[in-house]
Amino acid sequence: MKLTIFYRVMLLLVSLTACSGLFPAPTLTPTPVPGTETPTPTILWFPPTNTPATFPTRTILSTPEQRPGLGELLFTDSFDSRAETGTTPQPDLWSTSVASWASATVTRNRLILSISGPGPVSIASLRNQPTLGNFYAEATVKLSLCGSKDQFGMIFRAAPGDNYYRFAVRCDGQARPERVLSGSNSPLLDWQSSGDAPSAAPAEVKLGVWTLGSEMRFFLNDHYQFSVRDPLLPAGRLGFFVYASGATPITASFSDLAVYSVYYTSPTPSPTSSRTPTP
Repeated sequence: MKLTIFYRVMLLLVSLTACSGLFPAPTLTPTPVPGTETPTPTILWFPPTNTPATFPTRTILSTPEQRPGLGELLFTDSFDSRAETGTTPQPDLWSTSVASWASATVTRNRLILSISGPGPVSIASLRNQPTLGNFYAEATVKLSLCGSKDQFGMIFRAAPGDNYYRFAVRCDGQARPERVLSGSNSPLLDWQSSGDAPSAAPAEVKLGVWTLGSEMRFFLNDHYQFSVRDPLLPAGRLGFFVYASGATPITASFSDLAVYSVYYTSPTPSPTSSRTPTP
C-alpha cells in the first residue's frame, strides 16, 4: 500500500515536470529606465552684443584771449625825424644823445641804441608824448651785437623822477618785468626762459606790452609770456633801452611802433559763500 502511494506521487511529479516543459515560464524583459533627455538647443536669432563702455565727452576749451579789449589804433611811429601824429608834424619825438661810448639816434626809420664802452651801463630813449595808462604797444627789435648777459626792452609808464616799468629781455633767451623807482631796479618776476627770446645776435624779435590798471601782460613774437600786477605807476610815457653787462658791445634798432587803446573790464571774482555759525 505504501509503495502504491509512493509510485503515485512519483508519477504526479513526472507529469508536472513534463507539463512545465510544454509551458515554459515567461521571460521577464526589463523595462529600460528612461535616461536624461538631451535638451534641444534654442536658436538665438538676435544674440546679445557687448555694450561699449561710455566715456565722458571731453570739452575742448577755447584759448583765452590774452590781449582783451583792444580798441582803436592810437598812433604808429615810423621813427622819422618828421614823424607825425595825426596830421601835425611832431619833430624830435624821441630823446637822443651821442657820446663816445653810447648813443641814441633816430635814423632811417629806426631808433638805434648802442653801447660800445665797458659796462655795466645802460642807455634809454623816451618818447615825449603821449602819456599812456591803459594801452597795448608793440615794436620790432633787431639786434646786431648782444652778449649773453646784455639786455634790451621796452620802457612804459615812465614818470618824472626816474620812475618807470620796463620789459627786459636778455640775450641768453630769458625775460622778466621790472619796476624802477628813483633809479632803483626791482624785478617783478625772476628771469623766465622763453623760446621766443633771442639767445644770440644777430636776431629779431617783436615786443608787446598790454596794460590795464595794475595788470600788465607781456608778449614776444605775439606769444604770451607772463603777467604781473603792480599799482604804483598808473601812467606815463613809452621808451626803449639797452643794457651792457660787461665789455661786450650791444647795438639794437627799434622800429614799427604801434599803440592801441584798451577798453576792458576785468571779471569780478565770485563772492565766496560763508557759513553762518549755529547759535
